[in-house]
Amino acid sequence: MGMKEYVAKKLFAAALTIFGSICINFLIFRILPGDPLRMIIKDPRVKPEAMERLRRRFGLDKPLWVQFIVYLTRLAQGDMGMSFWQKRPVLEVVLDRLWPTVLLVGSAFLISLVIGVVTGAIVGWKRRSKMSALIYSVSLVVYMIPTFWLGILLLLVFGYWFGLFPLGGMKTPGIKPGPIGYWLDVLNHMVLPLIALIFWYFGEYVVVMRSAMLDVLTEDYITTARAKGLRERVIMWDHAVRNALLPVTTLTAINAGWIVAGAIEAEIVFSWPGVGRLIYDALMKRDYPLLQGTFLVLTVSVVLANLLADIVYGYLDPRVREEAAKL
Repeated sequence: MGMKEYVAKKLFAAALTIFGSICINFLIFRILPGDPLRMIIKDPRVKPEAMERLRRRFGLDKPLWVQFIVYLTRLAQGDMGMSFWQKRPVLEVVLDRLWPTVLLVGSAFLISLVIGVVTGAIVGWKRRSKMSALIYSVSLVVYMIPTFWLGILLLLVFGYWFGLFPLGGMKTPGIKPGPIGYWLDVLNHMVLPLIALIFWYFGEYVVVMRSAMLDVLTEDYITTARAKGLRERVIMWDHAVRNALLPVTTLTAINAGWIVAGAIEAEIVFSWPGVGRLIYDALMKRDYPLLQGTFLVLTVSVVLANLLADIVYGYLDPRVREEAAKL
């Protein structure tokens, strides 16, 4: 299968997945028990006639298939509805919370990707050394530590006991610094949640990269490269690491897709105003339109990230395209 046919097939599959997600996203909030209007109007004194007028206004009196067509039409126009809680368009609320999440989780993702892949490659290459065994063991422990527990520990030690960093939020309330002062304040608030996320991502990449390196080192082309008299450094980086990056590519795409969702645990612990915290708040306040919008944005981001991973994977390894042609 050629690259164009492979990409077209993956695009079609991604489009079907997104459409299926839209259908599920629409239905799941319609089959939940209870009256959604009661989440907006909690006053029991409201007359049934007034509730019926509101039901007609929101289109809840129409058949389900009519509501679905209206939902698709508005969605195509970028209209995800109004947030019950914030009284603003859902898309506007999500976009406001998106850049803090991308700033925090994206930074942790990129830093840990570089450091974790390099460390995992070295640990896998020097697998028999005591230092490599120690680094791998530490990486496993770090990867298994819950993010919220590590976040609470960092807050307790560096925020409360030593007072080196703020205890939460993204910026100091009540001050209006200039552009440089603003970003310095944001970075100061960002240090602790960034460290917590880097630790988790770092352990994951070290474990996956080391495992991939161990598989690659048993291949015949590594033995052939040594038989040719190539230097160990060349064999490691040009032959072993290059092929070991294939599994890491998939993991990277999955993590990149979840950047939009944010790290809910870290954002809750550190009161970081991102999408993850928004999902939690919307769930606690039963803001169904906002939950529906955030879930849809999350789903689309994950699907697109996996689509990119499939395309890169097919480009790097022609065998993947051949397997796809058989399906």
